[in-house]
Amino acid sequence: MAEIEQPQIYLITPPEFDPEIFSPRLAAVLERVDVACVRLGLATRDEDRIARTADACREVTHARDVALVIDSHIMMAERMGLDGVHLLDGPRSVRAARKALGEDAIVGAFCGTSRHDGIGAGEAGADYVSFGPVGTTALGDGAQAQRDLFAWWSEVIELPVVAEGALDEAAIASLAPVSDFLAFGEEIWREDDAAAALERMIEVMRAAVAKA
Repeated sequence: MAEIEQPQIYLITPPEFDPEIFSPRLAAVLERVDVACVRLGLATRDEDRIARTADACREVTHARDVALVIDSHIMMAERMGLDGVHLLDGPRSVRAARKALGEDAIVGAFCGTSRHDGIGAGEAGADYVSFGPVGTTALGDGAQAQRDLFAWWSEVIELPVVAEGALDEAAIASLAPVSDFLAFGEEIWREDDAAAALERMIEVMRAAVAKA
């Protein structure tokens, strides 16, 4: 029986933040924890604010050899020298993003709870898919991505899968053995010491993988 690998860590920024305050917080986390990718998940549509924020975060991530992708804005990813884009519409924009950004860029696709959309995103050329939310949240329509989806995906599909959205300790313990990445956002940023919060979650993850 193959040994289960520990998921890599994927970070999502808060939807709104002051880059001067957030940049040192992000740097502190990256200094203490091995992170594979950071995603700019900004709520604003203001181009100048997005650009300033992307600049600040890119300085932090690239200095530590961590990839930085941005939600949705394909052209901003190219213009700001980011590593790629995270698409929020499943498979629909994957081919366009790949064409615009080239083969070396990271193109990820959020596919909600839909196995069908995940498969479509992979066929269109996505580098990874994400499913969520995996925990309880008042946002959206209440649908949750269940463990069965991740277990099936990890067994049948080679494309990496990310678990995201309201990851509490129970969800981490359940999903760590069947996910390639666990994505943490507000779960850590709402804490005073985000790095310590993430380290606690990683301990839960390691214990779950060791038991699996």
